[in-house]
Amino acid sequence: MKTATVNAADLIGRAASIGTIEPGKDADIIAVAGDPIADVTRLQQVDFVMRRGTVHKADGKRVMAE
Repeated sequence: MKTATVNAADLIGRAASIGTIEPGKDADIIAVAGDPIADVTRLQQVDFVMRRGTVHKADGKRVMAE
């Protein structure tokens, strides 16, 4: 997984703002139940998307991340 996240951010010179999940960094996350590496069809059932710290629910509600 580090190849697609930490290493990729470092390679393009953006490790200060992306690549890991921590305070102060841009957060773009797709959350699914289970392991999408083991079963790619899990990506068809997205629980939520976080874009720049804002959680976007499937029902259209937004919840601000703390």
